[in-house]
Amino acid sequence: MTSGRAAPLGRTGRAPKTDGDLRIVIAEDDPLLREGLALLLRAEGLDVVATAGTPDGVLDAIDAHAPDVAILDVRMPPTHTDEGIVAAVEARRRRPDLAVLVLSAYVEQSFATELLGGGVSGLGYLLKERVGRVEEFLDALRRVADGGTAIDPEVVAQLFTRSRQDPRLERLSPRERDVLALMAEGLGNSAIAGRLVVTEGAVHKHIRSIFAKLDLSPADQVDRRVAAVLRYLEDVRRLA
Repeated sequence: MTSGRAAPLGRTGRAPKTDGDLRIVIAEDDPLLREGLALLLRAEGLDVVATAGTPDGVLDAIDAHAPDVAILDVRMPPTHTDEGIVAAVEARRRRPDLAVLVLSAYVEQSFATELLGGGVSGLGYLLKERVGRVEEFLDALRRVADGGTAIDPEVVAQLFTRSRQDPRLERLSPRERDVLALMAEGLGNSAIAGRLVVTEGAVHKHIRSIFAKLDLSPADQVDRRVAAVLRYLEDVRRLA
């Protein structure tokens, strides 16, 4: 459909790619899950250019195919501990513009903060059960590909639970905590307003208050939004 308007810019400042233009690499050691995810994405019109079952394999695929997004399982061979996270961090070191979406069977807080501690642009951390909710999963994938953030609500909830003793976060009201949690999931102001059933103006007011209470300067709205999310992730990492 053409409307005569330019495509909206993503958080990277570039026009978001359409589904057919997104090149994806998948890393999952379980062949059934790996191929099932590839089939799901291809059925939705996404271009899965390669799949891999090992960390080395996915890094080779990323080097060879220059994808837009890499989807990686946290636990991969040989030890099935943090190989996926290590591969994700290395992939971003090699290609800083690569969007990365990590999937985990359950919340692993140290892994989440390790991945997200270097910046949240173009990064996601979801529980695998979220894949079964296809529309939610695809929305998160597209958001990450567009340079945004997608953190599973359960991950956010547990990170906040670990962070409650930090004095800066204690300054936030319950509603401001709700807003910051949804910011961490990667939602924009209109989506936050819809989730909380409030006006966008109210969300904007809460976000300004969050910035003030977390001592974030008003230099750049996008940077402050990212910094607000990173602030509590850094506090969680210090507590771990």
